[in-house]
Amino acid sequence: MVYGFGGINFRLSEFDVREIMENVFADIPLNGKRVLVIVPDSTRTAPMSIFFKHFVQLLEPRVDALGFLIALGTHPAMSEEKINKHLGIEYKKYARRNKSISIFNHIWNSPELLKPIGRIEREDIQMLTGGLLTDGLSISINQKIFEYDLIIVCGPVFPHEIVGFSGGDKYFFPGISGPEMINYTHWLGALLTSMEIIGKPNTTVRVLIEKAVSFIPIPHLYFNMIVGEDGLAGLFAGDSKESWLKAVEISSDLNILYTDRKYNKVLSVMPEIYDDLWTAAKGMYKVEPVVSNGGEVIIFAPHIKEISYTHGRQIDEIGYHVKDYFVDQWDAFKHFPWSVLGHSTHLRGSGEYDIFTGKENPRIRVTLATGIPKDRCERVNLGYMDPKNIHISDFENQEEEGVLVVHRAGEILYRLSGDLNKSISR
Repeated sequence: MVYGFGGINFRLSEFDVREIMENVFADIPLNGKRVLVIVPDSTRTAPMSIFFKHFVQLLEPRVDALGFLIALGTHPAMSEEKINKHLGIEYKKYARRNKSISIFNHIWNSPELLKPIGRIEREDIQMLTGGLLTDGLSISINQKIFEYDLIIVCGPVFPHEIVGFSGGDKYFFPGISGPEMINYTHWLGALLTSMEIIGKPNTTVRVLIEKAVSFIPIPHLYFNMIVGEDGLAGLFAGDSKESWLKAVEISSDLNILYTDRKYNKVLSVMPEIYDDLWTAAKGMYKVEPVVSNGGEVIIFAPHIKEISYTHGRQIDEIGYHVKDYFVDQWDAFKHFPWSVLGHSTHLRGSGEYDIFTGKENPRIRVTLATGIPKDRCERVNLGYMDPKNIHISDFENQEEEGVLVVHRAGEILYRLSGDLNKSISR
């Protein structure tokens, strides 16, 4: 059964959220159980402080233990200060008062904190990926989940460059998974390309993730929220994929903006929820479909000083390239983390590579107007603009001339009105 409601013209209040949560938990035998809630980090827009408060109020009196695990993938661990802001608490004081409540960062690269749960064999990988990948895949996940009797996944649903739409099972893989699944999903997404995946609910990557989730032996429950510029537009909860699909349907209408034309230049103004290029690259992914051949995306984020706090060294070594640059020279690059290769191609966008001449021809230009120095931008094969020389007002109100400004870029997907992808399967 699915609980909840929403729509592009809805704006759920805190009372609505509380009522939906009460209805979900009314019939679940939770007394004496241990419950773990998987939540996003602060790079996702969501009213997590409201959800945290009501999870605690509704569950803490009934359960023996209540944990919150932040699904970081390979993002850096959140500091105490960031957790406080994200969840609306002073964690140290809170922890002293509430001994049964714990908050954890996921750590993806510490084998002792991960537990193997299964393996997808070569034959199944070939079938699930349409032959794009052929190696068998061992699956590991944060071992914390095995300390609990019920897992609750709570997070927003947005168009996503690797999975199609975020939310749901993505919070398990790659959210709290080991490196194998993180690498597989990112590289598979790169092989399929963001342009073919983003904004579609039924994708090859999602199928692979769902197969991995089938190995998790612990019951799980989903709270899928839809977030718009004006707040929470919907919330659907349940123990099946159906609750996620209902959220996807509304997100498809709310978080995808259709335009009648392409643009020669797009200025993506990045909010401070993205603190490195690894996360701020969404300013490219979400506008790529409406950029003309030979056009330019400018990622404007003066506050960003780093390419990736986790993977910066590897990106400095390989740079940003179109997909075939890696595919046609696979032996030279296959030892790098596949998630890094995937990020590289997603940010650089589609294009061609001639293995005989070594010439690369990206479809569009990507320029950084950030705190990352010019020499480093050039070293990784990206353009550079001094952010001090950019005045947003100089770019505004020029859509007829082919210039688009996207404020708070990263979550709204831009797509052409005539795009066949508009008719998604629901």
